Amino acid sequence: MRKPKDSFSRGLIRMSWSKKNLFIIHQRGDRLPRSQNRTLFQQKWQAKKDTRAYHGAQLNEQQFRRLFEPKLPTSNIKDQKEEKHPSVSVLTYASLERRLDFIVFRSCFASSIWAARQIIIHGKVNVNGKKVSVPSHLAKDGDIISINPLAVPYLTEPMTPKGLTFKPIPYMQPFLFIPEYLEVNFNTCSTVFLRNPISRPGRSEIPSPFPPGIHSLAHEYYVERIKKKKGKRTRRLVPVEENFRID
Repeated sequence: MRKPKDSFSRGLIRMSWSKKNLFIIHQRGDRLPRSQNRTLFQQKWQAKKDTRAYHGAQLNEQQFRRLFEPKLPTSNIKDQKEEKHPSVSVLTYASLERRLDFIVFRSCFASSIWAARQIIIHGKVNVNGKKVSVPSHLAKDGDIISINPLAVPYLTEPMTPKGLTFKPIPYMQPFLFIPEYLEVNFNTCSTVFLRNPISRPGRSEIPSPFPPGIHSLAHEYYVERIKKKKGKRTRRLVPVEENFRID
């Protein structure tokens, strides 16, 4: 699969540690996409375009819709003095976080989602002790994912008594954070997938450069698309006799 170009003209944020990506994030800042003189559909499509460029740019629309869940889990939390709970739509892309390539990237064992796919395809990743070379493999709760240390970009030779030498990659520091649904051990280059990501008061566990409002528009876009497709299918399945019934 050809890697999408992180061009300045498009201004799309990717799952990558590249300096171009960091510049685009800085350039955007907290500015929301332009909504003036745009219809609601255009705003939803723009939100879908921006969020999909980050969450699963390596997947086409058909692959993503197989994993998309229109009914998101709701939270039953009483009003407390804590921060407000974000919209449940922040979990729009939660189903993707079970993919093996996402887990490798979120664990900071790869510099981009495309590098994570290459590591998996080349047979450098084991799941519960068995080699898995399919990036779309969905992990289960409690699965242990281990990576060959030689495939981790910031671990290089020569070998020391403590292991390989740690050599930082330029511009990697802003992206070094671990989500709460993963338990990473850098000594053994392994990760435990604990559970599905959830939303908490004031924040979401899924790392994303976009606010909840953008996720809400993207979620509405996909829900409407699925409804339209289901409507077309039901119309096709109507028997011919139904169109000529005389009451």
